[in-house]
Amino acid sequence: MKKYVVALLSAAVVGLGPTAIAQQSVPEIPFDADINFLKLPAGMNLGEASGIAVNSKGDIAVFTRSNSASGPAYGATASQILLFDKTGKFLREVGKGLYAWSYAHTVRFDKDDNLWAVDKGSDMIVRFNPQDRVTMVFGRKKEASDKAEPWERVTPPRAPVPGQFRQPTDVAWDTEGNIYISDGYINSRVAKFTRDGDWVTSMGEAGGGKLGNLNTPHTIANDSKGNIYVGDRGNRRIQVI
Repeated sequence: MKKYVVALLSAAVVGLGPTAIAQQSVPEIPFDADINFLKLPAGMNLGEASGIAVNSKGDIAVFTRSNSASGPAYGATASQILLFDKTGKFLREVGKGLYAWSYAHTVRFDKDDNLWAVDKGSDMIVRFNPQDRVTMVFGRKKEASDKAEPWERVTPPRAPVPGQFRQPTDVAWDTEGNIYISDGYINSRVAKFTRDGDWVTSMGEAGGGKLGNLNTPHTIANDSKGNIYVGDRGNRRIQVI
């Protein structure tokens, strides 16, 4: 099946002035505020939360830039997954002391309740099964002994390398289970893998203006029809695959 990359939101608002947009009714989303909903163990702090996800049972995974372990990619680790039940009761920490932890970015559950963590600092994406065992790993962080430091943005950008990520940001899946990783701050592309983790292709090129050009794809999501939506942050638009 042939795929196309097209502009989505940028085209949708063409011809709509500020008045027309303001007149569109936006439904209010009801909610209850509870600042004490998440119940952490004594002495544990939440820190800066970068991602949150909910599985089919209502369990809540919070990806925070707290410190659960030392051991640098470039300094102290700033990644920790905390799991709570649907009432906010703390259940456990997932992947404590994992090699992939460096700087938390995004956490997701797939349709099978596997937990996926995208770590911007280590350039790694990790899948945990519902029993918290690591079942798939993408990417590899730099060796700390080799004077590792964060990727530097250069012009023109370095060419992407299959299987290697440079500050990835998010993950999504199509209806066939294929895996899409937005990659990210440096490579500015989307990497596609089969459901088994085999490399398929790299989509998009660093740049602005043209369809298919990406500038810091910062988030990625899917719908029930298999479309993949890419939040093209640097170009201020959403593109769909």
